[in-house]
Amino acid sequence: MRGVRRIKPCEEALTGLQGGSIYSKLHIIGKDSVFACCDRELAGKMLKQGEIAFRVDEEFYGNRKTDGKELAKALKENANINLVGKKAVGVALREGIISGNDIIKICGIPHVQIIKI
Repeated sequence: MRGVRRIKPCEEALTGLQGGSIYSKLHIIGKDSVFACCDRELAGKMLKQGEIAFRVDEEFYGNRKTDGKELAKALKENANINLVGKKAVGVALREGIISGNDIIKICGIPHVQIIKI
C-alpha cells in the first residue's frame, strides 16, 4: 500500500469539514515557483497521524479563493504543486494530472505533491 497508513482516526482534523472554496498561493523563488492549494476548511488545521504532524499552514497555502477552473489552469501552468484536501486534489484527478496512486492520505485527507521535470 502506497502512502501513509491510517493508524487511528483523526476526528479533530475532520471536524467542521464541509463544502466551501479552495485557497491558493503562488510562491516565486528566483526562477522557480511552487503553487500551493488547500481546501478552505483545512487552512490552519493540524493533521496528526502516528509520527506524522502535518500543518496546513495558512501562510504557505494562502487565502486567495480559487475556483476549479482557475485551479485546473494553474495545475497546467506550474511545475511544482502542493495540494491538500478532497476538492483541491479532486481537480488534479479530473484533469488527469495525477492518478489515485499518487495520493497519500493523512487522517483521511488527500495530499499530493507534483514535481514536473
